[in-house]
Amino acid sequence: MMNNDAQGALVDMPNPSGSRREEGGGAVRSSGCGSNPGPDPREMWGGISWRCLATGRTLAGPQANPRCNLKSPTMGEDGGGRGCGTTRELQRLKQQALEYYRENDVPRRLEELLNATFYLQPADVYGHLANCFSKLAKPPTICRVVGKKVLDGLGLPTLQVEIFCTIQNFPKNICSVVIATHFEVHETTFPELAEAEEVERSDAVSTAVQWVNETITQELQGIAPSNQAQVDRVLRTFFENKVQEDKERKELEKSLEESTVPVPLPLIPPPPPPPAKKKGQKQGLKDTLTEKPIIPPEPAEPVLCGSMAIGAVSLAVAKTSALLGSNPLYVNIALLKHPQEQPTKLAIPSLMVSLVSCGKSSPGKLNLMKEVICIPHPGLTAKQPPPPKTEPKKGHNGGKRGQPITGKMSHLGCLTITYDTIEQPLLLIQGICANLGLELGTNLHLAINCAAHELMDYSKGKYEVMTATHKTAAEMVDLYVDLLGKFPSIIAIIDPFRKEDAEQWDSIYNALGSRCYIIAGSASRSISKLLEDGNISLPKSSGLIIKHTNQTTMSDLVEITNLIDSKKYIAIFGSAEGESSDGSLVDLAVGLGVRFIKLGGLSRGERVTKYNRLFAIEEELVQNGTLGFNEGYTFPDLNKDDDTAAESREAAAEVAGELREPPQPIFPAEAGEESAKP
Repeated sequence: MMNNDAQGALVDMPNPSGSRREEGGGAVRSSGCGSNPGPDPREMWGGISWRCLATGRTLAGPQANPRCNLKSPTMGEDGGGRGCGTTRELQRLKQQALEYYRENDVPRRLEELLNATFYLQPADVYGHLANCFSKLAKPPTICRVVGKKVLDGLGLPTLQVEIFCTIQNFPKNICSVVIATHFEVHETTFPELAEAEEVERSDAVSTAVQWVNETITQELQGIAPSNQAQVDRVLRTFFENKVQEDKERKELEKSLEESTVPVPLPLIPPPPPPPAKKKGQKQGLKDTLTEKPIIPPEPAEPVLCGSMAIGAVSLAVAKTSALLGSNPLYVNIALLKHPQEQPTKLAIPSLMVSLVSCGKSSPGKLNLMKEVICIPHPGLTAKQPPPPKTEPKKGHNGGKRGQPITGKMSHLGCLTITYDTIEQPLLLIQGICANLGLELGTNLHLAINCAAHELMDYSKGKYEVMTATHKTAAEMVDLYVDLLGKFPSIIAIIDPFRKEDAEQWDSIYNALGSRCYIIAGSASRSISKLLEDGNISLPKSSGLIIKHTNQTTMSDLVEITNLIDSKKYIAIFGSAEGESSDGSLVDLAVGLGVRFIKLGGLSRGERVTKYNRLFAIEEELVQNGTLGFNEGYTFPDLNKDDDTAAESREAAAEVAGELREPPQPIFPAEAGEESAKP
């Protein structure tokens, strides 16, 4: 056995015969070329002769081979022999080596490892030793971060980030991620606007690449990928400095402009005189009920050019930590959200699958429904189809009724269909479900993304729900109440108003909040603003759509979901419109425990990749016995103590009860005939 106290002498052992003698009375074993077909121990040890401080045995070195060009630190310039060095130097090197190995606890660990290996006697001795030594190695640290400009699913530029770590003294490429940009995808736009946005997108990606390759890679060197909090703090500090630099630059530019160009004072026109009444004219209703002026749109939240570098690097580090720990990314995200105790069950978020699009850019008259979304009944797995309640309906010829629905595929992954009334797409889906023996409201549910910010006609101050059909914000509330009375299978309405119409958000929540989710998507603010203010109640809604874009870090996602959960809101994890084939956001949604995940339609490779990732996670959870299920769809009541809101809901329920019976579903063939009618 090895002796911890055995120090030996740090000396070179010239051996012209090329053989090595084991000390302690052992036999001489030849290390020459002719008698040992195995690897030359002199090559294994870099040609340096040492006496092991732990065992006292001599290890072969260049002295055994005078022709070796490697030089021992114990020799002179010629590498020739003992006479070239001094006894003092040898003693100093011996003492340094002794301290170095003792500081790293090498003698004790070697003894324990060799003893354990002898009793185990594995078939692959060196493989076993390599595994044991790898466990004793220092944890990996980030050594380099690389940013690259790549193309997303639409062929537009975006950012890719690669993480390199130092593992056992060597750099190794661990993983890469691709983040989607925050830019919206427009089906139709003016060439000038499209060109300007293209330039802005290119500048944003180029700046992000520069940030990653120049400053961020230096700031993160030496940090362990497992320390996500420290990484995010470094990224946040870097971003705050960039924001301050941008603010100072803009202030300087503004001051220079003001000093060079005189600004004329604006001329304020006098208010127009009130219209003169005709003789004998009485005061009418329009005089007493003056319509409120439309609130102008709030300026868009500024997005710092290059900010996507922050979110991309944070996600890449989280993915790196998961890979190095041999864990799925969603497990690491769940541990970030629940640092005290890992949850025993993880639930798959309910899917929001886009079916058809009848929004502002669709060719028909209908503008209100940018997306009609299908939501499976709770309790089903992501892959599990809803069980049919009845036999599929048959036509007179014995075949299934209906014809294929055709239309252009939108960037959302669903069909863009030409319809002229609000009811038509909903009746179409009802008919298809009836053909399949499914019942809306029992097997499947619906959601509508209204994207109201795209419908506002500011010249008229009204929402253009259909071509040449405009409604005020107050009339829109009545429209939604009437729509849910006809189609009670609708359980979510996304962006029913602009974010500026706070009064109407209150009204629709009071009227429908107990029957469906009122969701703020584009009407909500960015995650950074929400966390800065700590207020998610404006506009008044049941939940928020959150996205991983720009400067949003993993810590920010954990913090915002904790805030949403504490307020008893629901969180929907959405994908950006500019998609990439990176499926990491599905892991984020599962690990964060959101209620819904909105991925668009089952079309286009970048979206199908995410659906496949969701199915794979579900299978892993089933195999591990850790798959949990969400409860039924319950609608949070944020007005429990508000009597006025309760009365409003009761009045809305009475109005809904007085509505006529829901219309009969239209089957696909009939839907085409309806849309063809003048």
